[in-house]
Amino acid sequence: MFAPSKSATDAEPLLPCLAPWLDSLLAERGLSPHTVDAYSRDMENFFLFRSQLAEKGGTAGPPGEDQILLYLSWMRARGNSGQTLARHLSTLRVFFAFAFEEGAVTANPAALLDNPKLPLHLPEVFSREEMETLLNMPDMADKCGQRDRCILEMLYASGLRVSELCALTVTDLDQQRGLVRVFGKGAKERLCPLHDHMQKLLSAYLRDWRPKFRPKTGHLFLNRSGAGLTRQYIWKMVKKYALPAGISRPVSPHTFRHSFATHLLEGGADLRAVQMLLGHEDISATEIYTHVQSDRLLGIHRRFHPRSRQ
Repeated sequence: MFAPSKSATDAEPLLPCLAPWLDSLLAERGLSPHTVDAYSRDMENFFLFRSQLAEKGGTAGPPGEDQILLYLSWMRARGNSGQTLARHLSTLRVFFAFAFEEGAVTANPAALLDNPKLPLHLPEVFSREEMETLLNMPDMADKCGQRDRCILEMLYASGLRVSELCALTVTDLDQQRGLVRVFGKGAKERLCPLHDHMQKLLSAYLRDWRPKFRPKTGHLFLNRSGAGLTRQYIWKMVKKYALPAGISRPVSPHTFRHSFATHLLEGGADLRAVQMLLGHEDISATEIYTHVQSDRLLGIHRRFHPRSRQ
């Protein structure tokens, strides 16, 4: 985390707000230390820009919109992408909102600035046939194959993030109601339903196979030492099964999440319901899957409409 020197503190009047702001992100908003470190690095970059601006005769006082725009231009000139610029602008909005509440600035200079326009990158999804093949790849004759099959099915059945899946414990399961309790970003809790097939797989895994790992923790999915799995293991596992399933393009555990949402919408699910199942705070994050659906329909139309084939 950014720890400025005394000379830097004297030169930058906004620095006294930094540590309390970072603490508030951890304590009040429940953000992960990794996310807070990313915010800290963004602000360190902004303060570097401000110091260079001051050396060239610019002001080190409270910035206005013009200075924020100049900062974004400086970032772009250094080769940063539009996505990086949008993230830094978001960081500045949150920081200056806090500084305004603390009375350190009289207005939030980033509040009304528009994000840079970003190209629309549609998420990669599995087809239904690919998903069926992939789910059937683990060898069900041993404990690791049984565990891996449950993991793949869980990713597809509930749309979990890989970090959420790794954090699951046995007590998070409500097998009577067919629900799993999930703690998502910002420690926000949500309940995800599990279909009948998933419940049967879990019951067999818990009864017959999980004890063979000699559990040392309460995590639902365990490694050979009886401890919880890492995100890196899940990533490698997905790639291990994808290749023999005939899927050569890059895939990840998040591809299951994308496929979960896309297949629900294709089946007629309500967008708001999918938003709740994914744990998205903003529905705009869920709307990307409507673009995926439209893009696939467009592809079908172009392939099979007689006038398109001409």
